[in-house]
Amino acid sequence: MSWWGKLIGGYIGFALGGPIGALLGVALGHNLDKDTSPTHSIGQQNRSQAAFFTVTFSVMGHICKADGRVTPDEISAARMIMAQMALSPAQKDAAIALFNEGKKDDFPLEDVLAQLKSELGLSKNIKRVFVEIQCSAAYADGILHPAEKKLLEKICRYISFSEYELNSILTAIAAEAHHQKSGHGGKPGKMQIEDAYAILNISPGANLSEVKRAYRKLMSQHHPDKLVSKGLPEEMMKVATQKTQEIRKAYECVMDKRR
Repeated sequence: MSWWGKLIGGYIGFALGGPIGALLGVALGHNLDKDTSPTHSIGQQNRSQAAFFTVTFSVMGHICKADGRVTPDEISAARMIMAQMALSPAQKDAAIALFNEGKKDDFPLEDVLAQLKSELGLSKNIKRVFVEIQCSAAYADGILHPAEKKLLEKICRYISFSEYELNSILTAIAAEAHHQKSGHGGKPGKMQIEDAYAILNISPGANLSEVKRAYRKLMSQHHPDKLVSKGLPEEMMKVATQKTQEIRKAYECVMDKRR
């Protein structure tokens, strides 16, 4: 049985408990039975994937509300991420419910992040994907509000993710957004060299070895097998895969420029 199958069966929610378990219960529209022990072994990977899914969408809602209101663009970004994952109707409903829970004033951000760290251990690559998704949502309207940036910095401190890497992600996301809007008819145009350098997190003066090293590092950070084994739900691999496509385009742009 997949992590989602065990989730709707109540097994994962029961086993998780805490704020994440409570969020799961709300997202599913019912209170999980605390008096009945699960009859199936959920496995650590299923448990981790359920926790990551839950925290991703609830924190996304919390960040989008940080500037006082959730804009239509931010809602569209959340739905776009759901579409990229090809979520089932039930999964999409749960993700929307979690997003709405995150918007509430009493959302227990610190408790949720503390439990996520406990559940996953949070490898560096998993942290990066989590932060990338949150940054994409925050930047959905093309503007990173100071309150959103402050909240992102707080989240990164709680999960021990460096501010330098946060800023590099935000710079890359801005470059990706510029690339996506550069074409016509909804299709991105040719990637600009400035955007390519920003996506690879290197300076125009980087030598060939530095370019290749940056490319290999980013591709390794988004490697499917590594991410799924550390707790990334398989549905979210579609988001990571799209990220690798942008990284590859950026690398090819830089290499073509230097030939």
